[in-house]
Amino acid sequence: MGLRVKKGDTAVVITGKNKGKKGRILSVLPEKERVVIEGINIVKRHTKPNKKYTQGGIIEKEAPVHISNVMLMCPKCGRPTRIGNTVLEDGKKSRTCRKCKEVIE
Repeated sequence: MGLRVKKGDTAVVITGKNKGKKGRILSVLPEKERVVIEGINIVKRHTKPNKKYTQGGIIEKEAPVHISNVMLMCPKCGRPTRIGNTVLEDGKKSRTCRKCKEVIE
């Protein structure tokens, strides 16, 4: 199953404890069908001191959210939308907004 969101897209959470929050997609995990969104689903991780975290302690970071719980925000119309695939005149496939029919880069 192909995921229709990419790293750098803006997404909105449509269900769960973070419903209505928007953020930029930091990474996509296609094998688990999950995405990591900036500032969404913050969890606390207890870490020992190591090279990356010399102090150690409790660190807050984003956890993955299932792809079915997020919707892409259209950069043109600014609304959450589903994604359609269209073939352009030059033969390339592109993502399009289902609401305003504009091509999403």
